Formats: sequence, C-alpha cells, structure tokens
Amino acid sequence: MPDTKKLRNRIRSVNSTLHLTHAMELVASSKIRRASERMDASVNHAEAFQTAIDILAGSEACAQSAWLRVREEGDTLLVVVAGDRGLAGGYNANIFRALREYPDAKLIPVGKRACDRFDPNGTRVLAETFAPAQARELADRLCRAFTSGECRRAGILYTTYVSMMSQVPKLRWLLPLTKPEKSQNASGMIFEPSAGSILETAIPAYVAGEIMACVRESFACEVASRRNAMDSAGKNARAMIDDLQLQYNRARQGAITQEITEIVAGGNA
Repeated sequence: MPDTKKLRNRIRSVNSTLHLTHAMELVASSKIRRASERMDASVNHAEAFQTAIDILAGSEACAQSAWLRVREEGDTLLVVVAGDRGLAGGYNANIFRALREYPDAKLIPVGKRACDRFDPNGTRVLAETFAPAQARELADRLCRAFTSGECRRAGILYTTYVSMMSQVPKLRWLLPLTKPEKSQNASGMIFEPSAGSILETAIPAYVAGEIMACVRESFACEVASRRNAMDSAGKNARAMIDDLQLQYNRARQGAITQEITEIVAGGNA
C-alpha cells in the first residue's frame, strides 16, 4: 500500500513547482507586449534600410564595390544570439544545434547563455538590454574584419518569430552584400556625392540596424518560448497533482478500511 505521508509530501512539492512555473509564465506574459513592440519597430527600420541598400547595391556605380565582392579565402564570422536565461523550452538548444553546420566559424556571442558557452571569460552581452551603441560597435567590428580580409563573410544566427507558438533559428548573411535579383526602381534618383560614397557611409549603420533587429526579434522569441514552456509545465504539474491526489485518496481510504476491518475482527474475537 502506498505511503500516504510520502504522497502528501510529493503533492506539496509538485504544488510548489506549479506556483513557480505560474509566476514565471506571468512574468513572461508581461514582457511579451513590450518585446513585440520593440521587435516590430526594429524590423521595420531594418526593412526600410534594406530597400535603400538594395537600390545602391543594384546600381551600376556600385557594381565593383568591395562590399559586394565574394571571396574564397578567409574565415566565416558569425554573431550568435541566444537567451539570457534557461527554462525556455528548446530555444537555446535549437540555436546551438543550428550552429553545428558551421564548426569552423569564428563566433561572437550575444546573450548570457551564448557567452557562457563560447566566451566564458569575456564580457556577458545580454540580449534583453542590448543597446544601439552595442550594435554599432559590433557592426564596426564586422566591417573591419571584412574589409581587412580577416573574414570572407559575416552573418548573424538568431531566432525568427513565426508566431506565438513557433520560433525558428535562422542564419542571415550580412556581408558581403547580395546584389538583388530584381533591380529596385531608382529612376529619378540623384545620389550626392555618388552612389558609391553613400554605400560606403551607409554600410556600418545598415549592419548595426540588422543586428539590432535580429537581437530584439530573438529576445521576443525567447520570451514567447519561455511562456509556452511554463504553460506546458503548469499543465503537466496539474495533471501530476491530480494523479497523486487520486493515489493519496485511495491509500487513505485503504488505510481507513483496514483499520475498520481490524476493529471489527477484534470485536468478534
């Protein structure tokens, strides 16, 4: 017969876990709206900048630009964006799994979990508080590495927001620039002093905007993934409590029945 005391202690333990998961779910839910607003603003800015860069990259004046040059020699430099905390389902694991396709790449981690994994002695760059100044500093680093020939391509591995229930790892290449397959309509546009000089000036800001948008989108995905994970954990905890409560009631009823049987047997004797 199951021990009622052990069952009671286990019910209490699972109930404490349920309170914890519920609290974390509420915290994640409170952050989703703010994170989504910041994500949308950054993504819209990056898309507008991308349109301008496509126009410049597709112009004849920039056809020989070093930013569009594809190289065969050099390293692959990747910015890896992971979460600041755990308990977010497969959010961090999916990023690290996607990174296995690039075993020789040099990595720049963003997010506490990525920093702990790839640069434990370095500065921990948090995804939640990632600022535009940090994005610009990181963009300058990527641009210097590309122009000096240290790397032949640079990209960012992050998590893209599909829906509240779905977040998917994605690799976005930042450098070299890709000439658009369909040229943007630049009729009537006048570039001063020239399209080439504008492209040279705009590249660092463009890369910084892309990094900022990817980090903010990744953080929104982390919050959504944590909320979903805590919701699932809460449902599992409630189901476990119901099962344990049923076992406890049966054990308690069995003990009472046994005591009554023993009393009746003693009275008859």
